[in-house]
Order: sequence, then C-alpha cells, then structure tokens
Amino acid sequence: MGKLATIARRTFLIGSAAVAGGVAFGVYQAKKTLPNPLKEDAPAGAAVFNPWVLIDAQGITLIAPHTDLGQGVRSMQAALIAEELDVDLNQVRVTPGAPSAAYYNTATADESVPFLSTDDSWQADAARGAVGTVIRMLGMQVTGGSTAVPDSFVKLRQAGAMARETLKLAASEQSGVPVAQLKTAQGAVLLPDGRKLPYTQLAARAAQLKPVQDVPLRPPEQWRLLGKPMQRVDVLDKSTGRLKYGIDLAMDGMLIAAVRLNPHNGAPLKRFDAKAAEGMRGVKKVLPVTSGVAVVADNTWRAFKAAEAVDCEWADAPYPANQADHWKAVADTFGNDGRLDKVWRNDGDVDAFTGATNPHTITAEYRAPYLAHAPLEPLAAVVKVSPERVDVWVSHQIPRVAQQKVAAIVGQPESQVHLHNQYSGGSFGHRLEFDHVTLAAEVAKQMPGVPIKLVFRREEDFAHDYPRQIGMARGRGAVDGGQVQALGLDIATVSSSASQFGRMGQAMPGPDGQIAAGAWNMAYALPHCRVRAYRVPELAPTSSWRSVGASTAGFFAESFMDELVHAAGADPLAERLRLARDERSRQLLQLLGRMCDWKGAKPAPGVGRGVAFVTSFGVPCAQVVEVRRLPEGIRIENVWVAVDVGPVIDPVNFENLVQGGVVWALGHAMNCEITYEGGKAQQSNFHAFTGMRLNQCPAIHVQALAGTAKIRGVGEPPVPPAAPALANAIFAATGQRIREMPFAKHIDFV
Repeated sequence: MGKLATIARRTFLIGSAAVAGGVAFGVYQAKKTLPNPLKEDAPAGAAVFNPWVLIDAQGITLIAPHTDLGQGVRSMQAALIAEELDVDLNQVRVTPGAPSAAYYNTATADESVPFLSTDDSWQADAARGAVGTVIRMLGMQVTGGSTAVPDSFVKLRQAGAMARETLKLAASEQSGVPVAQLKTAQGAVLLPDGRKLPYTQLAARAAQLKPVQDVPLRPPEQWRLLGKPMQRVDVLDKSTGRLKYGIDLAMDGMLIAAVRLNPHNGAPLKRFDAKAAEGMRGVKKVLPVTSGVAVVADNTWRAFKAAEAVDCEWADAPYPANQADHWKAVADTFGNDGRLDKVWRNDGDVDAFTGATNPHTITAEYRAPYLAHAPLEPLAAVVKVSPERVDVWVSHQIPRVAQQKVAAIVGQPESQVHLHNQYSGGSFGHRLEFDHVTLAAEVAKQMPGVPIKLVFRREEDFAHDYPRQIGMARGRGAVDGGQVQALGLDIATVSSSASQFGRMGQAMPGPDGQIAAGAWNMAYALPHCRVRAYRVPELAPTSSWRSVGASTAGFFAESFMDELVHAAGADPLAERLRLARDERSRQLLQLLGRMCDWKGAKPAPGVGRGVAFVTSFGVPCAQVVEVRRLPEGIRIENVWVAVDVGPVIDPVNFENLVQGGVVWALGHAMNCEITYEGGKAQQSNFHAFTGMRLNQCPAIHVQALAGTAKIRGVGEPPVPPAAPALANAIFAATGQRIREMPFAKHIDFV
C-alpha cells in the first residue's frame, strides 16, 4: 500500500506522523504544480483552466471533489466557483470528478497541531504550514473534520476567477476588443456593443491560451451568490426522488452481494457451511471474504436471506465479551501513569486548590457510551473487475486511499482503478472506513466481468460498525467567593484515532488530540485548570463519529463546569462570561444571551435552561437548551445556538446544518448507546437505537456571530454543546444531575 494510505486518517495527524518520521520535502518539490487530472480525458476543443473548471462546446462542468454526504457540500463548491466565473448554478453540470492529488485538503492541518484555533502566533502558523505542506505533497483528498468549506473557500473562487479572465482574453483575441473593456455575466463575455460571446463558443480558443494567473478575488459586497439564500443543486432531484445515491445504482448484468461477517468485530471466521444457502432461489455463489462470507444472488432480498442461512462458526472477540468489563477497563485507566496520553492544560495548581482541606471542593464522574454511526443509507459499493480496468462506484470520504486498497486486492495498478464518487445518504464518519469497498472488491475479483453490488443489511451495518469511543471523566474543582476558581478534569477514552490507524496497519504517532478535544481548549481563563487525557487500552474497534472527541470531552467539561457554577451560586451564563478568555468568546456568549433573552425572561415553574459552550474544529459554539418538566417526563421546547463560523456562504444551508447537528446530538444523548454482550453489539437496528422523534423536536434558533474574517466549517461544531446543555437544563428544571448518556436511563422524555 502506498505512502498515502499508510499515513492517512480522519483528523489527519498525517503531518505530525510525517514530520516525526523524518519526511522532508525540498523547496522545489513543495512548490511544484500538481498535475491537472482534467487534462487526461478532456474532449477535443475543451478548455481546462485548472482542476475545477472544464468548458467545451457542449457546456460548463464544475468539479466538486469534496464528497457530498447530505451536508450540501457539492452545491457549496459549485457556488464558490460560479461566483467568480459569473455563471448561474442552473447553467452548469456539477460532478465530483476523479480522485486526484490535485484535490488535497490542507484545512485538515488545523486539527493536526496542538495549538488553540485562536492562536495566531508564529509557532502555531508555522506548525500548520508544515503540516499543510506534507498534506499537499501526499495529495490527501479528504472530506471530514468540518474542513470542506475552509479548504474550498479561496482556491475554488480562484479557480473560477482564473477561468473567467482566460475566457475574457480569448474573447479579446477573437473580437479585437481590449480585455479591460470586456465584462462577464451568466456564462458569457459581454462586448461594449452589447454582443454576447458564450463561454462555450470561446472554449476552443481559450484552450490554446495559458490560463491567466493571480486574479484578485471580488470583495463580499460584490458577491452575487455567496452570502445569500440559494437553492442547492441537488434539492429538486432529492425532493422528487430522482437523485441516485450509491445504493440506488443499477447496471446491466449486475448481481447483488450480501455479507455475513463475524459479529465479534475484528475476529475471523473459523468455518462455514453454505449448503442451505446455495440451494436457495436466485443464489449464484457463496464466497469467502475477510472475516466472513458473501452471498451473491440475483436480487437484494434473496442475497440477504441466503446470507442469514449460512452456518458460520466465529472466532471469539479480541476484546472483553460483556459491557461491564469495557467500563471496568476505562475506570482502571485513571491514575495509571503508563496510560497518561498527555497533560493538555495545566494552569495554576489544581491539586493545591482542591485539596482535602478545602470544604468547597466538588467531585463528579461522567460516562459516554459507544455510539453507532447508523446513516440512513447503509454501506454499499459497486465494483466491476475487468482485465483492462476496475471500476468502483461508492461514496467515500478518502477516495484515493479507497482506490489504493482496491488496487491491492485485485492486483492491478492504481491507475487502472477508476472510482466514481457518489452522493451519500449520510455518513457521520462511517464512510471514512473501507469495509464496504474492500469486501465488494474481494467478491468482484472472484467474479471478473460482473458488476457486483455489495449491500450491507441494516443488522450487519450495526453489528460491524466501528462506533464512537467509549469514555469516562473524573472532575475535581473548587469554588470561592461565588466564583469558579479551579477545574481539573481527567478524561479516559479509547483512542478512535489509534483504532483507525491500526486498521491501516500503522501505529499512531504521538498523543491522540481527540481524547481531550473540546475540553482542553475550553474558552475559560480559570486561575487553576488542568486537563489530562488517558488512553484506554483498545477495546471494541472504534472510529471517528460526528465531532469525534469533542462529542465526549465537551459533554464532560461543560457538565462539570455547570456543577461548579451551581456550587458557587453563580448565574450559568454570567459566570461563563466572566471567565471568557478572549473578546470573541465574550461576544458569542453575549449574542446567545440576547437570542434567548437570558436576563429578561424568568423561566416559568417547571422550566429549566442549560448553557454549554464548546469549541470543536476551530469553531466556538454556544447553546442554551430549554426544557419543561411535565408529569409524564421532560419535553425539550427551545434551543438557541450561537456560532462563530466566519462568513456564511449560504444562510439556508448554514441554518439547516446547525439545526441538524443539534437534533442529531440531542437524539443520541437522550436515547442511544451500543453495548456488548457475548462479544456482540446488542443493538441491531433503529428499534433499539432511536433518535429524536418528530414530536420531540424543539424549535431551534440559530445565529452566526458577525465580523469574523476566518471562515470555518459547521458540519460538526453544533454537536458537542447540545448534550451538556440538555443535561444542565434538566438539572435546572428538576434538580436531578445526570452524568451519564443516554439520559433516558435516568429520566423520561416526551
């Protein structure tokens, strides 16, 4: 497997991995232009200005290489290009293009260095730059970590501007009119006499020109599309059922494969008897694959039923069989110096201030369970292996690594593996894994020339998922004079980063920054503050789950902060404002207070409000959750969300992403967990893993903090504050402090 796959992972510590391993690049190598993938197959007469814009006589094609997982990123990328290219979205074809090193994502560098997102020191910038150089040289094409917008914001506008100015140059040569007198609008160059030269008619001439470089970008006050509500390019087809997701694909001669894998995740198959399955209607073959068997049949239902009929003997799980032992392993990690991953923050002297002689010392313990990804569209992939090429149709967040893995399985060069990235019906981190791609390739290799569509049954998707990390936290803090003075938090989780690295055959270098993400970087200037991360020995294999470490550490930190604020007798929002360490954090909390009328609105009897403020992926996000205590249980009525995300590209999609993140987070905090018994996940479908119901959904009010220049992504940051804000609201309404998710173990929701 190539260098790319051996270093890649989701939060992409690839920079630290490469630097620690001594990888170095010369100045020439670091600055050289990467090959333009559009030139390889460009039709005759097509103008290929850069890796993102292709125009020929038939039309305008924009490349949106970040994978659309339902977050609207394909529309976002198209809009960024279209803004400077002077085209409307209904004039263009938008495609993800072929995987390529040219689509590297250096925005992942921010989460790969141990600096606060607000740290603009030369050391922090130098570290980000060094990691970004490594990412560029490795050609890491990645969708994840809420990086698609910050990665695309400048370079896609530059791509559109470059194409626009080159087309104007072509129009100038054709018409004899100086470039300075030309304008553009709606896919055409406008001449002073009123004539219009469509881009499609200029493409052949533009193809002969050297693309114009270094074009100034238009200021926001001149934007036509960006910053204004826009209709996504996929919304009509999604609304009318015409859009094809990866699981919808069909082609001539295609057969369906269903897998039956060892439910003891990571353990092999010992033996199988396929006699019963082989005699079932429509079954073509039963084949061995990694960790199980695959049944190939003429339709999905027959493949599913036949897979269930295979008699399998499984090897035992390589982790504790029962859930209680998982929790014991986590608890036993605390205080073990050999398992101390890193002390991420150590201000003042927490131990001295929270000693046994201090009567105001507060302690608490919190738990966060395993959680499945459970996207609505189960894992699926289509692979066709032929002697001259291999085609893969799949939705994947690291498509170049998926290419590499398929090439290794089928024994063909990577250049012969053609991956066609599809729309996805959700991911939440699930499509960073490779099982659906590699298993489909294993089957297709054994049936050359036949398109094999592998589909995971929902039960298989749950059983063979790599869930969110399990974790606990122990807090020790103190208050004095009506103020929070000390906060110490020890966090112990398994490392989802190390687990992912392990499946790629690599050891993770250095500490895992995700264990304490959302806690060590809390925006409070406490006199005494310490955050220590302990790495639990690997248990069940885990993976990145929407917002990764901040989904657990953020819950721990903001729940404990609220306990300290209550012990001090302080106001939850006012005390956070007092402790805010920078002006932007204060402004964000002030905005939140205005949104919910915190000072002016006195909650009615039985109504409680909870506050939480977590920074994840460089985005500060503060929330207030309002609940009402009813005789039959708790009802969530309102959520207010303030986000410091920088310029907002599409206000409608921004609001939808934030609201969706809140609903996702609340539903999981209320109801969901994965537990193990006999080495198997006990939850097999949505009946045992229920999210928030429509009737439970609150009103969600969203605002972005104005005035931030640096743009950020917002796919994940709304998730971490929701759970602690809900727990804190429940306490305010009932006096019951819930320190363990899912909350439904301790209280009813209506």
